[in-house]
Amino acid sequence: MRTLHRPKVREQATKRIKQYIIDRKLLPGDRLPTETQLAETFGMSRLSVREATKSLEFLGIVESKTGVGLTVRRIDIGRVTEHLGFHAALLDVDPRQLIDSRVILETGVLPHVARNMAADNSIELRLREIAERFHIARDLKTWIELDILFHRTLMEASGLQPLVAFGDLLRIFFQRFRESVKKAEWKSSIESHLQLIDLLAASRVADATAKLRRHIESHKRQLP
Repeated sequence: MRTLHRPKVREQATKRIKQYIIDRKLLPGDRLPTETQLAETFGMSRLSVREATKSLEFLGIVESKTGVGLTVRRIDIGRVTEHLGFHAALLDVDPRQLIDSRVILETGVLPHVARNMAADNSIELRLREIAERFHIARDLKTWIELDILFHRTLMEASGLQPLVAFGDLLRIFFQRFRESVKKAEWKSSIESHLQLIDLLAASRVADATAKLRRHIESHKRQLP
């Protein structure tokens, strides 16, 4: 009989606990069976279930409290994507796929940004304030931090919180394409950011989408 290695058993236990939560439509705060009961239900060792609950607790999916036991936790999207982002940063991802993923993510929020901007002029002012700060950047590190801040603020302006969290993958993008952000291109990039704001403020979403797509895809010119 073939014996499963412990990581495999733990992964199976993790999947079964998540499926248990889904099948029973459990909500944040709802209690789960004890680890012993889960082990008996799944036909696994209590140690394997214990390792699985610890993994899920780390991700913020379940919570263990003294005197209460295991409960479903309200998922913190930011915490989950921070974990996923760390792994993505270590993977040898095709740079073209990374660029295309960023295009889909950022251009997809622009209709929401334009609508929210029309209702709240502080969004436009905030984006312009960040864009103007590019003029005083004197080194690549500062420039990249401002660029991340600009695009993160753009994502936040959509009001779509789950996507905002996934926008943290911007840092991974800039780690990969750091050398393609050359000082010689800074001036044109500043103008590109300001033009994007102008288009969104005028509710010209199609033009803003095309502008942002060109801005992001410009990194493809640096690829071998």
